Formats: sequence, structure tokens, C-alpha cells
Amino acid sequence: MSELYGIVFKIAATFVFVVMAMMVKLVAARLPTGEIVFARSLFAVIPILVYIAMRGPVRAALATRRPFAHVLRVCIGISSMALGFAGLSYIPLPDATAIGYAMPIFGVIFAATILHERVRIYRWTAVGIGMVGVLIILWPHLGEALTTSPSAAAIGALLCLVAAVCSAFAMVTVRALTSTEEPPTIAFYFSLGGAAIGLASALFGWVMPTPGEAALLLAIGVSGGVGQLLLTTSFKYADASLIAPFEYTSIAWATMLGWFVFGDVPGTQTIIGGLVVILSGMFVIFRERQLGLKAKYEAAARMPR
Repeated sequence: MSELYGIVFKIAATFVFVVMAMMVKLVAARLPTGEIVFARSLFAVIPILVYIAMRGPVRAALATRRPFAHVLRVCIGISSMALGFAGLSYIPLPDATAIGYAMPIFGVIFAATILHERVRIYRWTAVGIGMVGVLIILWPHLGEALTTSPSAAAIGALLCLVAAVCSAFAMVTVRALTSTEEPPTIAFYFSLGGAAIGLASALFGWVMPTPGEAALLLAIGVSGGVGQLLLTTSFKYADASLIAPFEYTSIAWATMLGWFVFGDVPGTQTIIGGLVVILSGMFVIFRERQLGLKAKYEAAARMPR
């Protein structure tokens, strides 16, 4: 039953993040990216602090021995967030979601080169196949992006791709931080640092939001914090290898919301490329889970009886 809870929390997290992206797209046409990043980060602190307070003393939970590691995580993570938000203002929600699936592909590359993790041939094969899927999605925009006057869609696609690269790098820093820091602590300092960086962008000019936009900015921040907590909670109830495939439910949410709110319908190449990327990711997850189960059985067999 606990594993079912993990799956439910994971699906809920993906839904909340897609709803957040939809709201970002609604305000991104008029409000500067830095202003949105500020709201997303500042208001995310509210649910995170509530969660930390429910678990015990806040001061003890926020104690950290690695402030500079948090700074690195904030800089890379906020870069990814800003690029992704900017990209959403140019391309449909389903396209941005599909391009975001490139993140685990780059994550494998960074895990091997930076963390020196052992990456088996199966994962490298899946990485290659996944990159083909990403190229299928990007292909209509690649030629335009290299011209002197690229289209808005080409700019948006490239922004989302670079955001995926930064996000993968950010996940490497998070993985390193989790050896000594609690997930809520990491989320808190990420949101606090993001708010500071977003506030600094006011020097380049902000736009006074309408009451409706202000409500959306508040909702963006709170939903971002809630999504982080749901994701963290999902790992308490189930193994990462079990719940990871449910990340791909986000394409269903993005397609439905994109059609309902913006009238966007994913193109053929987005669908085909997205399926290729999803299948490559599912293959890695399935293979790693099988190897993990095999290792558990072998360890159990070696236990004295």
C-alpha cells in the first residue's frame, strides 16, 4: 500500500508542476521572466516552511554545513527556471514539456562525467535513442535557429533545451547535497536564493501586475512549493525506480491543459519525438530496476540462515 501512496504523490506532483507551467505561460506574455522567478521562489517558501515546522524545530531543520554548495545549486537551478519560463512564452505547453524530457538524458551524461557514476551500455544506448527523439522534436526549429532572424518558436525551443541541460546539472548538485542535507532544507534555500536573484532583476525593469496576474504569481509560487513537497514525499513511500515512469504523465496533463486553455495541439513530430524519448527513459528505468532487484536477491541469498 505504501508504494501506491508513492505513485499517487508522484502523479500529483507532476500535475501540480504542469498547472504551474500553464500559469507561467499565462503571465509570461506581459511580465518579465525575472519578476516571475521572484514570485515563484518567494511564495514557494510558504508551504515549505509550513512543512518544515510540522516536522520539528525550524532552526534545526534549516541548519546547513554547505552554504557554498547551496549557492551553486541556486545559480544553476534558477538559470534553468528562468530559461524554461522564457521558453514557455514562445512555444506551446506540450512542446515545452516534451523538450524537458531531455533532462534525464543529460543527467546520465553529467552523472558519468561529474559524479563518476558507473553507466552501463544499456543506459548509454538509451541516451543515444533519447537524443534522436529530442532531435525529432527540435528538427523543425533547428534550421530557423541558425538563421540571422530565427522564429519565436525556434528561440523558445532552444531556450527549453538549454533549460533541460541546466536542470540536469542542477540535479547533479542536488544529488551531491542530499548526502548531508534534508530535501526540505535544499528546497528552502533554493527558493530563498531564487527570490534574491529574481528581486535583483527588478533593476532591469518590472511591470506592475494586474490583480489577476498578481493572483497567478501567488499561485505559481505556492504550487511550486507544494509540487516540491509532493515530490519529496513520494520518495518516502516508494523507490525512485518505481515512481520515475510516472513523470511521463506530465505530457498528458500538458496536452489537455494546452488544448483547453490555449487551444494548442501537439504536432506530429512532437508526438513522435516525445514517444521516442519516453520509451528510451522507460527502458533505462526498467533495466536499472531489474538490476536493483537482482542485487537485492543476491544479497539476501548471501545472508546466513
